[in-house]
Amino acid sequence: MAPSEPPRRRGDWLRLYGWLAAILAAVLVGGLIVFETGPPTEAELREQARLTGEHARDKLYIGVKNDTPGIAEKDPRTGAFSGFDIDIAYMIAADLGFRRDQVVFLSIKTEDRARRQATDDKGHYVAVDLVVATFSITPDRVADPSVGFSTPYLYTEQSVVTRKEHPPVASLGQLAGERVCTLGTSTSETPLDKAGVKPLAEMQVSDCFKGLANKKYDAVSTDAAIMAGFVARSHGTFVHHDIALEKTEMWAVNTGTNTALRTLVELALFRSYADPQNTAWEDAYDRHIRPLLAANPGVNVAQSLQPCVKPPRIRRWPWERALSSDGC
Repeated sequence: MAPSEPPRRRGDWLRLYGWLAAILAAVLVGGLIVFETGPPTEAELREQARLTGEHARDKLYIGVKNDTPGIAEKDPRTGAFSGFDIDIAYMIAADLGFRRDQVVFLSIKTEDRARRQATDDKGHYVAVDLVVATFSITPDRVADPSVGFSTPYLYTEQSVVTRKEHPPVASLGQLAGERVCTLGTSTSETPLDKAGVKPLAEMQVSDCFKGLANKKYDAVSTDAAIMAGFVARSHGTFVHHDIALEKTEMWAVNTGTNTALRTLVELALFRSYADPQNTAWEDAYDRHIRPLLAANPGVNVAQSLQPCVKPPRIRRWPWERALSSDGC
C-alpha cells in the first residue's frame, strides 16, 4: 500500500483551492457589478434608441433647413438636399447604421426645431428623429425638456450683411433706426434688442435676403455661416460685416427626449473628431464652407476645426478599438 500523503501537503492544497475559489468569486462578483451598474454598450444603446430590435426602424427622419446655400438647400427641380449640415447628417446616419437611401430629409422651420416637427412636400407636419438645422445651444433651449442637444458640431458667430452701398458696419448699434431682418425665434434677436435695434423677423432667411435685395430691408443679421452663401452668390451685391461679438454660436443636433440616440450621435461626432482616418467633417467643411470664405473676407464665417468632443459614456469591451482624445 502506498504511504498516505502527509497532512501538511493536503492542507497546502486545500488552502490553494480556497484562494482560487475566492479569487474566482471576486472576479465574478466584480464582473456582475460592472455589468449591472456600468454604462451601456453601443449595442444596448442602439436597442434603447429603437434602431435595432423589435421596434427597429428602416428609415431615419432628419429635419434640416431648405433655403440656406452652403449649409442646407433643397434643389427645386430634383428635391435633393445639399450643404454642410446635410453632409454632417449623412455622417451621423452612417454611424447609426443607415445607408444614404434610408435617410429622409424634411424641411424644418426655425420655430419648429425644438419640437422636431418638420414638413413634407404636402405641408404635413412630421416628427423627425434628429434636427440638424443650424440650431444653436442656449441656456433657455437646454432648459426646455423637449430639447436634447448633442455636443456642438460647428462654431460660428453673429454678423451683419448689407447691400454694397451701405456704410461699413462695425457694431449692431450702428443699425439703430434701420430695417434689420433676422430669423424669428433665433438667437440673433437678443443681441439686436440689446443694441437698440428693433429687428423685423422672417421665418426663412431666404426671405430676409429677398427683402434686402429689393430694399425692403437695410440689413440682415444672423449667424455668419448662414449668410455666407447668400453673399457669395450675390457677386458683390451684398457685403458681409464682422461686428466683433464675443458670443460663439454653437450648432448642435437635437434628438429630443431620446437620450440613447443622443449618446449615439455624440459617439459619431467623437469618432469623427478623434479618429485621424475619419475625415468626414473636414471633407464637409472643405466642400461647402471653405469655398465661401473668399467672398466673405474679414469675417469668421465658421471655425475650420471640428469642435472638441469628449468620449461619451459607453462601455467598451477589451477587444474593441478605443480612440484617444486630447480632452476638451
